[in-house]
Amino acid sequence: MSITVSTRSTEGFESTSTIRAFALDIDPTGEGAPDTLESLLSAYAACYIPALRVGAERADVSELGTIEIEAEGDTNDDGKLESVTFTVTTDTGLDADDANATVARANALCKVHDALKGELHATVTIDGHQLD
Repeated sequence: MSITVSTRSTEGFESTSTIRAFALDIDPTGEGAPDTLESLLSAYAACYIPALRVGAERADVSELGTIEIEAEGDTNDDGKLESVTFTVTTDTGLDADDANATVARANALCKVHDALKGELHATVTIDGHQLD
């Protein structure tokens, strides 16, 4: 199976990607649309939410309810992504053992997590528990 995305720019730095029947505008300057790193962090967090849900289910953890992820990316002096941190809150309020089990499974399930080089995998804090 392959995935195809078409991206087009008619001038300047902004581009529009066509993903199936959907359009996604990205502006590396961040002036006219989300920039490239914001878009990456958004896709990572959006992928991580269902991975958390399935991970919790497979770890026999209760339903998580509403999940919110505050994704933060730190950049180096060249503006390149150096680290990613997810601060996750759930309606459930997981204890440390359930948080660890859920995140371990989520890390194995999230396709964006898998696609990023290891040093850019998110450091995750879930319901107040800092996880490795």
